[in-house]
Amino acid sequence: MSLALHNVHHWSRTEYERLVDAGVFAVDARVELLDGAIIDMSPQKSAHATAVGLVEEALRPCMDDSCHIRSQKPLALDDRSEPEPDLAIVPGQLRDYAQSHPDTALLIVEVADTSLGYDQGTKARAYARNGIAEYWILNLRDRVLEVYPEVDRQGYGQRCLIDADGQIAPLMSPECVIRVHDLMP
Repeated sequence: MSLALHNVHHWSRTEYERLVDAGVFAVDARVELLDGAIIDMSPQKSAHATAVGLVEEALRPCMDDSCHIRSQKPLALDDRSEPEPDLAIVPGQLRDYAQSHPDTALLIVEVADTSLGYDQGTKARAYARNGIAEYWILNLRDRVLEVYPEVDRQGYGQRCLIDADGQIAPLMSPECVIRVHDLMP
């Protein structure tokens, strides 16, 4: 199915889930629902996949038992959006989401190379609109971490760029300092 066909109709999450359940998409299809559009996602390059693993390794020590990491799994943001962020730290434990996907996250991290504009624009607006408190983009093109720490329903108020020599601590765990270099493939 082409991207143009996906976007003819503005899909709700319920309709999207019915399409998935009906097997409309190939088993290996990489698609997500965002703002009512079904988006074809690019295949992952090696650097992207490596970076996702490095970010997960770096964030794991920052977490306690009150949350867990979801890697490339759906987040049920609202009725028209069910993106699959590269990493999301969500409240609760794995079994808490056996019947439905989480609808919020403490931190979302997207790894971006070819998807940079999409992650900075459409995804950032959707995450902000749904109150995601902290959003990071690991920008592989420019080798910087883009941090969006202040949110209101209108968007993220600022963007901080941290180069590979810098450090970051997630808002949820300010004592946990991560070197940006350690996130880069």
